[in-house]
Amino acid sequence: MIVRAASGSALHLITQPDHAALARRIMNFWIADGFPETPRRASILHAVAEHDNGWRDVDQTPIVDDESGAIRDFITAPLAVRQGIWPRGVGRLAEDPWAAALVAEHAVFIYSRWRGNTDWAGFFTQMETLRDRFVAAAGLTLGEVTHDYLFLRVADLMSLAFCNAWTDVMEMGRYKISARGDVVTVEPDPFGGKTVPLEIEARELPAKKWTTREAAAAFAAAPRVTIKGVASG
Repeated sequence: MIVRAASGSALHLITQPDHAALARRIMNFWIADGFPETPRRASILHAVAEHDNGWRDVDQTPIVDDESGAIRDFITAPLAVRQGIWPRGVGRLAEDPWAAALVAEHAVFIYSRWRGNTDWAGFFTQMETLRDRFVAAAGLTLGEVTHDYLFLRVADLMSLAFCNAWTDVMEMGRYKISARGDVVTVEPDPFGGKTVPLEIEARELPAKKWTTREAAAAFAAAPRVTIKGVASG
């Protein structure tokens, strides 16, 4: 779950699969790096759209921290949750081996700072084994994973910057991504001068101390709000 501070004393909750769907829509406008012509474009877009599908079951209801009563986001979710969603998500892409390989690489990449931590050793072994298996099934190479993964990660970062209202500059490859308000900027421009519309649905909850039961009921009944913005080079 993405937990975005809203105006006043409210929170906007956005599911991870919805964030991934926005990332996929952004990539419809990406014309740099030969992306429109790449023969693997369909699988890359599939990976972008489904890279967080392992959160689908988890995001049916908010996760509440028992001590603080705060709603946990995808960064502060329990370790077992953060590790467990990836084998499930990659497995759901088995019919598209290249998409599965890219999502497995995503899991390895985003948690790379934990490499060497004993609590994560089994995770990296599992995800790298899955990645290599699907790379072989696709008849491609790890070098091609590295090349194509750029598109998944920049799409992920653009959508995350917007959904979370992050203000830090983030980098992937030669690209720098930043957000101010509901405007996301990518340098250098990958959109050929076009402005990309951004839109996502969130559920609005009060920013308060919750119990798990209360948060689940409130989430199910929460009013829906639409957050709009733009991305450009």
